[in-house]
This record gives sequence, structure tokens and C-alpha cells, in this order.
Amino acid sequence: MSLDSGLRSSLVLPAICPPMFLVSGPDLVGEACRAGIVGALPRANARTTEQFESWLAAIRSSLDEVENPGPLAVNFTAKIDPAELRDNLRICAKYGVRVIISATGNPRRLTEEVHDWGGLVFHDVTSVRFAEKAIDAGVDGVVCIGAGGGGHSGTVSHLALIPKVREFYDGTIIAAGAIATGAAVRAAEILGADLAYLGTRFIATQESMAHRDYKSMLVDSTSVDLRYVAAEGGVPANWLAASLARVGIDVDALDAPASPGLPKDLRYWVDVWSAGQGIDLIDDLPTVAELTRRLRREYVAACELSDMSAAARLANDALEIG
Repeated sequence: MSLDSGLRSSLVLPAICPPMFLVSGPDLVGEACRAGIVGALPRANARTTEQFESWLAAIRSSLDEVENPGPLAVNFTAKIDPAELRDNLRICAKYGVRVIISATGNPRRLTEEVHDWGGLVFHDVTSVRFAEKAIDAGVDGVVCIGAGGGGHSGTVSHLALIPKVREFYDGTIIAAGAIATGAAVRAAEILGADLAYLGTRFIATQESMAHRDYKSMLVDSTSVDLRYVAAEGGVPANWLAASLARVGIDVDALDAPASPGLPKDLRYWVDVWSAGQGIDLIDDLPTVAELTRRLRREYVAACELSDMSAAARLANDALEIG
């Protein structure tokens, strides 16, 4: 695996608090970095370039108080205007951002700009074909979004997607979709990933910008309460049925084979909310610091179990040889 050693050594857990539209703000991202994991800020969440810079300045200032903070990342779409991108990358460099996460579209131009600036690019993919395209575009890592993810979810099981991409790619692989515990982070590593996204789990924290009703739904709902439907633009996601019902959508009709999907005039992630299947494992609203400590304990315990299993196999092999 080729995860940058400096990036990994700064992490208490190989995890990313991913960039989430209307959820990830300076408080959530800053606390994630302070806790020792990657915190990712979506550029789209800031209304202006000035606000974007002020957020990065505030995050960086808070991280200066921490001995070994996690890396700060920023998310751009691949369709961003070239002039705007260069201006924003200048701001990123000013505040010590090393990782750029991209989503949708061809990331080639974005990757070239980021490489010229000296950064790394991780690009979202939902299939082997999309992974091949992103790798051909020169990205430094792929975010493999498997089945059970929330927004922009894939349909391929992580059990197949991660190992298959690892077969032909030695760059960084990030597993995403339905990951909500430290044990799941370890499982992602065993499959061949370097890092793991925990999106829905971090929406349900004190510091996220999500509406309180959104957070309550995450605690009260289970994966049975999700509907996998295409949103505007044709990208499918798992939507909370309770959020759909409260804007007048017939949730049961969405299960019909001839369902037209969701209305185009919905304000996605404003009127209706997405979540991954990891909600089955979410029953509280901790602070980011509390959650990261818990995930770390779970991860260490899972590592010890997998190490014990490896030791047992070696012992068994030795007995058979003897």
C-alpha cells in the first residue's frame, strides 16, 4: 500500500471525517483534526471565497494549539472554474491543506492543478470502471464508495470492490459506505484499503452543522428506514424515509418497479436527508473527541483480534509441518 507515511503517522486512527454538504463546517472539521484523524471541508459549504478562507484560518488557528493534529483536507468538484480553482488552491496552500478530495466528473484537470501546487488528490468512485478512469487521470487515491453508503452511494459490496481495485492499483484506497465503528475501519484495512470514511457516523455528532431533526432521525432510524433512489442529476443515494415523508413523498411508492424517483424540485440535503446503513450502529450524539476515542478503542481491539488470528494460523501451520 502506498499511503503517504507522513500522512499515516499523524493519525490516531486511519479514518476520515469526510466532506459532507451542509454538514461539515469549521467546528466539525477542526475537531476531527484535533482528535487526530483527517478532517475534510467542502468548499461548497462556504458561500464566498472570503468565508472559505476565514473558515480555514479558524481551523488552522485551532490546530496550532494541538501537538499532532490530523491532516486538513478540502473537497472540490471536478467541474470548478479553473480560475476559481487556482485562487482557492492558493488559499489551501496558505493554511497547510495537503489533501484535495474530488467528486463527480473527470478529475484530470483538477489533479494537474493540485499536483502543480504540491497536493494530493483523492477522487470518489462507485465502481471498478470509475476507479480505472480516475487512476488514468492521475489521482493519488480513490474513495471506493461501496454498497450501503449514504449520499452518492454505490451498489458493489466492499468485499469485492476494495480487493479488486487493490489488484491493479498501488495508490491510496479509501473505503466508504456503511462504516460506523472502529472494527469496520480495521475490516476495511484487511480488505486492502488504507483509510476509511465514516460519514453518517460523524453527521450524528455535537459539532456537525446538521439540523437537530436530521441528527434525531439518525439515532431513531435503522437501515430499514432508508430508500435507495436517484436524486437530481441521476446519482443515487440512500434517503431517510422520515425526511421524505415529511415533504409529502409517498415512501411506499418508491419501492415500486415503475417508481419515477424523487421530484426534481426538491432541495436535496436541505428538505430531505441521506444516511448510510451504518445508522444501525448509531444510537447517540457524542462529541467528535468522544467518538474518536471510542473508534480508536474499537479499532485497537479489532487489530488485536486479527493479529491473534494470524498468530493462530502460523501456529497451526507449524503443527502441520511438524
